[in-house]
Amino acid sequence: MKNILRFRNKKITAILAVILTGVTLRSLPYLAPIRAEDITQDSLAVEFSDRYGQPLGTLLSRDQNHTAVVPLDDVSPHFIQAIIAAEDKRYYQRGAVDSQAIVRAILEAIQARQIVSGASTITMQLARMVEPSPTTLINKSREIWLSWRIFAGMNKTEILQAYINRLPMGGNLYGVEAASRTYFNIPATDLSLSQASLLAALPNDPTDLNPYYNLQALKQRQRYVLDRMIEDGYITAKQAEHAYREQVEFQLPQLGVMASPHFLFWVSEQLSNTSENSTPKPHIKTTLDLKLQQFVEAQVRQVVTALSDKNVNHAAAIVIDNQTGEVLAYVGSPNYFNTLNLGSNDGVQALRQPGSTLKPFLYQIALEQNIIQPNTILADVPTYYAIPGAKLYTPTDYSETFLGPVRVRLALANSLNIPAVRVLEKVTVPVFLSRLKALGFEHLNQSPEHYGLGLSLGSGEVTLWELAQAYLILAKQGEFKRLVTTLTEIDYKNNYPENNHPENHQQIHTAETWQIITDMLKDSHARAAAFGVDSVLNLPFPVAVKTGTSSDHRDTWTVGFTTDYTVATWVGNFDGKPMENISGVAGAAPLWSRIIMHLHSQQEPLDFTEPSEFVKLPICAATGKKPTSDCRSGIVLEYFHQDEVANYENSAEDLKLSSEYNEWLARQQRFDLTANQLRILSPQPDDYFLINPEESPQLQFKISGNSQEAVEWWLNGEKLATKADNSLFWQMQPGKYTLTIKQGDRTESVQFQVQLASPKPYRRGFSAVQSDNP
Repeated sequence: MKNILRFRNKKITAILAVILTGVTLRSLPYLAPIRAEDITQDSLAVEFSDRYGQPLGTLLSRDQNHTAVVPLDDVSPHFIQAIIAAEDKRYYQRGAVDSQAIVRAILEAIQARQIVSGASTITMQLARMVEPSPTTLINKSREIWLSWRIFAGMNKTEILQAYINRLPMGGNLYGVEAASRTYFNIPATDLSLSQASLLAALPNDPTDLNPYYNLQALKQRQRYVLDRMIEDGYITAKQAEHAYREQVEFQLPQLGVMASPHFLFWVSEQLSNTSENSTPKPHIKTTLDLKLQQFVEAQVRQVVTALSDKNVNHAAAIVIDNQTGEVLAYVGSPNYFNTLNLGSNDGVQALRQPGSTLKPFLYQIALEQNIIQPNTILADVPTYYAIPGAKLYTPTDYSETFLGPVRVRLALANSLNIPAVRVLEKVTVPVFLSRLKALGFEHLNQSPEHYGLGLSLGSGEVTLWELAQAYLILAKQGEFKRLVTTLTEIDYKNNYPENNHPENHQQIHTAETWQIITDMLKDSHARAAAFGVDSVLNLPFPVAVKTGTSSDHRDTWTVGFTTDYTVATWVGNFDGKPMENISGVAGAAPLWSRIIMHLHSQQEPLDFTEPSEFVKLPICAATGKKPTSDCRSGIVLEYFHQDEVANYENSAEDLKLSSEYNEWLARQQRFDLTANQLRILSPQPDDYFLINPEESPQLQFKISGNSQEAVEWWLNGEKLATKADNSLFWQMQPGKYTLTIKQGDRTESVQFQVQLASPKPYRRGFSAVQSDNP
């Protein structure tokens, strides 16, 4: 009896030990649970489409897999039911593992000496997806352990969601969303019963069931899935038969980039900077218009081909919708995949010197600060700036000529450099640089001293993207606006500063100053001096445009806009090599013109809004004042603020050029600008001339005034001549001199010196000449 009791006690103890061991082992996973955030998929593929849903391409994940992650709520119930029926019919009724199936699989494996059946639940399959390993008994044990840990840290919904987003769906496709987009070009939420059952069939053998190569085998597996769904009560036999017989069309494989690779890679890079709390969508609808994109790409290639004999190899363009700021076309180079020709370089984001394209913003801020008025006359004359530690800075115009007194409108429209530098000197470089940064030129991040007065001529480096954004603000009459690239509703605060930029949608000064600049840029007659009346910039509808050319013809730009669109183009070479005498109007302008004309081929744009508080009044082109009978330079119309109309009525006066024009006047053969002024143009006050004693140079005395009236020429009190002429030659001799001229009751004098040079001849002065003429 005692032995029997002792045996029973040992048996009970053994049973309790086994139970305790089992409970302990089963409880251990709860000490190290795996939660949903621990297995978050952060390496995802993103599909891109244009604004109308046309596919642009897919950028694969870092491991080159096409993976997409969606919440369970964004998956068709048909697919959820189908995958549960096919893979784990009692998913919601049992735990992490199917104990009975595992025991059966172990016995079968022992008998066959290999794994015969998997006995895997959805949780176990997820464990194998998280930590893939060869199928062995040891690895199967690890899989069970991992399944328990997953079950301990995640609920059923989280497990199923992680599972369906990792399902192998053929090739490098993973997850139901990636498969649905690739095979049917629809999101997983829209899958029909037929489509869902086909996709649920794929994970069983994604290689041999590939729909492109073995559709019949896939259909057989689909029949199995539908039968399981009938058994589980998800569908009726009639529904299953209809789904099986439905002719489902698989779209052709379209993985990879199909259009606008520069744009897709750039947007993808911005998306990669998303904050950690944001989960990117697997499908991004961009703002691009695929048809327009293809047209612009073709034009970029054609323009580069046409200019290839001028050493032109690259071009870029971007098109913006003015109303929304959306990017409609984005071309970074003629051919992204031409690696030998640096095709992967992105000309929209490349840093280059912008030439004269920044000048409109300089003149706008000068108008804003009342430094100039629309009728202001600027001096386009030789100008010199002494820069400490550097050579004398002498800006010149592209034509290397000078126009003398010019209106602001002409100075801007013809890209005159010297007037722009003079205006910047008054605006100051720090103020202008600050405004450019406010307009979005983020790469102008050096000190004002670094750029100097050359900032008005493009001494900094900017991108075509930044130029397009700034000109969009100009087109919007000063309303700050960032460019937009995606229509997908998703929080990309870190990627798209327009969502949180403090100045977004704010007005930069009053609209009137921007409207005046726009009016100047659309004036084809104003730019005729530099570009001609019939240039490629002159279109049959209202358009404002500005060109730019960097030093040595390395970059050419054309940026312009209508009331509807803004277009920015660049033509040049990525390696920085100069083109052969290609300016903005010959390089980037034809490309810009083709795009603008195409955009308005069906409907012309409206005219620009005129500044409401300004009126146009006639002025003398050379004085900027109300015309008088002596105005010889022509009468034109220009804007005046309504408050200045009274002053305008009293502003009529003859032209009186200041002394800053003297050097320029001395080079001219015309004197109509100074017909009523007596002035010595040559020599200049305190000129100092060195002459070679072996030569007999002559100095040309030159004056301005009425050449029809006799002039008395006096040198150191000695009368040289009386003649009705504007110049006189004098044989130079060492000494200090005072030249005096008299015409009627007017007198003008200037002092200068002449000295013998050292043995090496050296002349200082600009008007000493060797001549046999009197």
